[in-house]
Amino acid sequence: MFKGEIWELMLTLILVTGCHTLKTLSQVNLPVFDKEGHRGSRGLMPENTIPAMLYALELGVTTLEMDASVTSDEQVILSHEPFFNHVITTRPDGTFISEKEEKDFNIFRMSYAETLKFDVGSKAHPTFAGQKKMAAHKPLLSEVIDSAEAWCKKFNRDPPFYNIETKTSPETDNIFHPDPEKFVDLLMKVVTAKGVTPRVIVQSFDFRTLQLVHQKYPGVKTAALIEGSDKRTVEEQVAQLGFIPVIYSPHYSLVNEALIQRCHQQKMKIVPWTVNEKRTMQELKNLGVDGIITDYPDLLKDL
Repeated sequence: MFKGEIWELMLTLILVTGCHTLKTLSQVNLPVFDKEGHRGSRGLMPENTIPAMLYALELGVTTLEMDASVTSDEQVILSHEPFFNHVITTRPDGTFISEKEEKDFNIFRMSYAETLKFDVGSKAHPTFAGQKKMAAHKPLLSEVIDSAEAWCKKFNRDPPFYNIETKTSPETDNIFHPDPEKFVDLLMKVVTAKGVTPRVIVQSFDFRTLQLVHQKYPGVKTAALIEGSDKRTVEEQVAQLGFIPVIYSPHYSLVNEALIQRCHQQKMKIVPWTVNEKRTMQELKNLGVDGIITDYPDLLKDL
């Protein structure tokens, strides 16, 4: 075989392998009806912690929903805010953070080791009276994935999908988080290293991160988060995004039969957030939504 033929064969193999990889990613289908535990199981366990995720798995969720932030030493951890929220945080000395000072506890300016000193599970939550209290830290995304995969293997159940929200906004770039490209790259580095890419969904209100995922990591599932106050049409939102995401994820108050039909016409699944009443869950399921995100995954069991 001549040298030119060898290079041609190698190029063909690379292209075939690449296409196969993308095909494999796209072929891992989402559940027929996706039961998502919001921040794990926020109504029952401290949010975005490993106990919350494992309890959600115990209750039968198909997807673990979570939020990602980045530390000063570029570790991806779970946190809904890019700072230590006064509602859930106990300082290392046992005192509480006030609402006025919470943004001073900027995770992007802390090392991961520093974040471990704060307890985000022992303080009583004013909104979730039934939430179990326990000492807990903000875990690494890698730690969460390892724990969830091990739990599923131990109990011989299918591993979950991971719906990971990028907590970014143009106003806080490089103040509370890295720029979108850096954020996405750090997130995908963890996901790739853990071998769960086909079961990952990247969701965001910040379309910039979704566009970067679509461009740099084709085949990775994306979900467009939509605020309840957003008055744009689905078509206008998709036009701004620039591509059709796998999932359209609006506040549940926006959902009606017409919206569901328009999403399905564009080949998007519709998974509303955050639905915490059983009656509303059933109504939405009857209308034809493709899943539900809830703080109370125990309510999904008999849906």
